[in-house]
Amino acid sequence: MSRDMGTFRIDIEIENPARPGERRALRSVLVDTGAELSWVPGELLDALGIERRSRWWFRQADGTVLERWTGPAFVYAEGKTATDDVVFGHPGDLTLLGARSLEGLNLRIDPVSKRLVDAGPAPVAPSPALGTRRPGREATHRPSTICL
Repeated sequence: MSRDMGTFRIDIEIENPARPGERRALRSVLVDTGAELSWVPGELLDALGIERRSRWWFRQADGTVLERWTGPAFVYAEGKTATDDVVFGHPGDLTLLGARSLEGLNLRIDPVSKRLVDAGPAPVAPSPALGTRRPGREATHRPSTICL
């Protein structure tokens, strides 16, 4: 059985939100829904001037713990953009697109075609004041008028 059976790679771009205009392309980035954050080579993030803001600790499958910096970046994939904290990867670290970036991009994995597709409308908690609305229909509940 192939080790790559459930994996695939895509091209993405990274941009510094504090200095929009310059993007850097990353080719053949692993899509990894098992990773919380996206991992990008630290040299690339430094070259874009992305600020190291927080330190995170990550536990690998073998139990070892890694410490890495994270910082804010615009992530571009499949014609969409999201703002996310990305990991400043060290030499030898995988470059990958993690679950949080995928969620921010509103993309999901199509396991058959092994590509990213639009995730559709994002879930939201219903507002009791507005009731449930369906396209082309009135609200099923209207808020009461309050007189003071």
